Amino acid sequence: MTTAVSTGRPSAVTARDLARATATRQRRGARLKLWAGAICTALVVLPVTLAGVLPLPGAGAQDLSRRRLPPLSEGHLFGTDQLGRDLLSRVLHGGQVSLAVGVLAVLVSGLIGIAAGAAAGFFGGWIDAVVSRFLEAQLALPLLMMLLLVVALFGPSVTVITCVIALAQWPEVARLTRSLVLVEREKAYVAAARVLGLPSWSVLARHVIPNVVRPASLVVLLLLAQAVLLESALSFLGAGPQRPFATWGRIISDGQDYITTSWWLVTLPGLVIALLVVGVNLLGDGLRDRTRPRSGKGA
Repeated sequence: MTTAVSTGRPSAVTARDLARATATRQRRGARLKLWAGAICTALVVLPVTLAGVLPLPGAGAQDLSRRRLPPLSEGHLFGTDQLGRDLLSRVLHGGQVSLAVGVLAVLVSGLIGIAAGAAAGFFGGWIDAVVSRFLEAQLALPLLMMLLLVVALFGPSVTVITCVIALAQWPEVARLTRSLVLVEREKAYVAAARVLGLPSWSVLARHVIPNVVRPASLVVLLLLAQAVLLESALSFLGAGPQRPFATWGRIISDGQDYITTSWWLVTLPGLVIALLVVGVNLLGDGLRDRTRPRSGKGA
């Protein structure tokens, strides 16, 4: 058995050096996530945004003589589908619908979640009780089944899908905002604002919410990936936006019967969805790591 021998001399590596090394690794990791996430997201978002000006065939243009051409065929980078339509064009134009639904859904859910969570955390009492009961009730319901039920009742329009996904996601934002506001309301600047006679709603809107909206917005960004997945799942099950909208989930659903003979009809749209989800998650994680307080700072 060996024992450590103490030389009696102080170590050249101090606690401050260790803290700096840890902070450096965290910054490098956050920078790597940001770059990787930005690149993956841009590879999907930019072509989808520019789909209308790219030299591509129409998303609905059929050519039965060129059905199910493999990828890298002449004039068809992603190949063609079972009706001879250009798959890349369908994926890019369908992505416009999927991304529009996802972005609108997270914006609405973010506004609802921040408002409800901030009110519950700042005022407490019956407001907190009501918001908390709504959160618990919604989180207890199966998410996909609830979405399918609402869509079945009100119809699978783009507006309904957007509102349904927004209502499904607001609890995540509300829970985080509530916890952040509970911390903020105990700080000295809130007490000073109350002493000065400012109304409670004014203190909440002008001072507290601006201090919590940045970390809450990171959760909203991460929810974008979930919103796109939910829209794709609904479209795959036939409960998404109806034709002529060619959403990602519907493209995969249309090609599932040919997966053994024409793998690209399902695989390539699925890879596009996966690339976007990975990119958004890496981007959100990188921003969260970059804004996280570092231990040992200023030691």
